[in-house]
Amino acid sequence: MIKKLLSFVFITSDDKNIGLLLLRVFVGIGMLTHGIPKITGGPEFWAGLGGVMTGIGVPGPTVFWGFMAAVAESVGALLLVFGACTTVASFLIVSTMTVAAFVAHASDPFATREMALLYLFCALFFMLKGAGRYSVDRLIKR
Repeated sequence: MIKKLLSFVFITSDDKNIGLLLLRVFVGIGMLTHGIPKITGGPEFWAGLGGVMTGIGVPGPTVFWGFMAAVAESVGALLLVFGACTTVASFLIVSTMTVAAFVAHASDPFATREMALLYLFCALFFMLKGAGRYSVDRLIKR
């Protein structure tokens, strides 16, 4: 009786993959809300976004770097939602959020950098842990 009450109160599941699924989908959709406006922004927007890379001495056209950041935040996020190519998708997000948190917003207060750091560490988690049982990666592995 007490065990049933405790399991109801703390709502635990023996399947830890449900938590991975929920976190992965939530993080992916949240990241998409930032990526879609960037991918649809066009070359002028991408040039401004990619200007951060020239500020740290990375050569190349700013439009390219801005487009790559937009791809990481949109396509990478979409792949993360489905758990497809999770390691690669997470790496793209980790790379982009590292630049966002520590370069683009380096002088900003923590409250401004907090969102980039949150996405950075969630993506790092999935890069290290994987997508879990309920994912396209798992279907392909079978």
